[in-house]
Amino acid sequence: MSGLPRLRSLAAVFALLGLWPFFSPNDYIALLGVGLLVNVGLIAGLNLIAGYCGQVSLCHAAFFGLGAYASGVLCARLGVPPVLGLPAALFLAGAAALAIGLPSLRLHGHYLAMATLGFNAILSVLFSELVSVTGGPNGLLGVPGFSRTFGAWIDTPFGQFFVAWIYAFVCMAIVLRLLRSRAGRAMRAVAFSELAAGAMGTDTARLKVTIFVLTAMMAGGGGWVYVHVNQFASPETFGFLRSVLLVAAVAIGGWGRFWGPVPGALVLTLTPELLGRLHDFEMIVFGGALVAVLLVYPGGISAGLAALGRRFVRSGT
Repeated sequence: MSGLPRLRSLAAVFALLGLWPFFSPNDYIALLGVGLLVNVGLIAGLNLIAGYCGQVSLCHAAFFGLGAYASGVLCARLGVPPVLGLPAALFLAGAAALAIGLPSLRLHGHYLAMATLGFNAILSVLFSELVSVTGGPNGLLGVPGFSRTFGAWIDTPFGQFFVAWIYAFVCMAIVLRLLRSRAGRAMRAVAFSELAAGAMGTDTARLKVTIFVLTAMMAGGGGWVYVHVNQFASPETFGFLRSVLLVAAVAIGGWGRFWGPVPGALVLTLTPELLGRLHDFEMIVFGGALVAVLLVYPGGISAGLAALGRRFVRSGT
């Protein structure tokens, strides 16, 4: 755990990220930063269960969607203010994770991945078919922005960036605090050898379910930010492809690397923007980039940057 940063280091990095809207030439670039920060939070949670705990989940986008639809439906259909949509988003995502986690986290390897994949497929169908609730394939319309609770200023690109910034910082701080605790050491032990961790007295089933529920709630919180920033939700956003891209972003950033979500989110957010004219080939290019990164730096971009930093320090001395 000695390689983990302190909270002050995390705050310093996020202070730099907070300068994004001040240097954005237009509102579009500022809002791109909102998407970046939401992806940081999503990838941080997925990295916790997959990178540190060694459990591959292919349904993270489903929890993201549950959070978005839970708050979006309450606010659009029932007139609930967005601030009250957040606990609903967290609760529904966490409850769904508990329901799927109790049976599926007893599985291992490909069986766990297939179980979570099936759950994502089921929710994708429900998001599309429950037209009276979710709006179906046309999407959920009429979702209010944050201004209903916090005032008109927060529906500006700067205000929305501020909300996403808080979300991403809280997610990274939760991960840091958890990794510095006894549970963090237990997670690493489970990832190395679940049998050995159990022999040492770790309740592996309870640990995996707890972390799974926590990461689902983090994804649900990201859905809350997403739906009120965009004031719209579409089933396509929360499909299986999104879950696969999030797993790929974890790998690109660095499995089990605390700072991995930042470069992973940069790649996930900026690649579609840079390849906008090559939409049909976007996944091919993204997959090629994933293979290239993992061939050069198997530990991901964050591991590569750390190695370059150590080499630079040695050369300077």
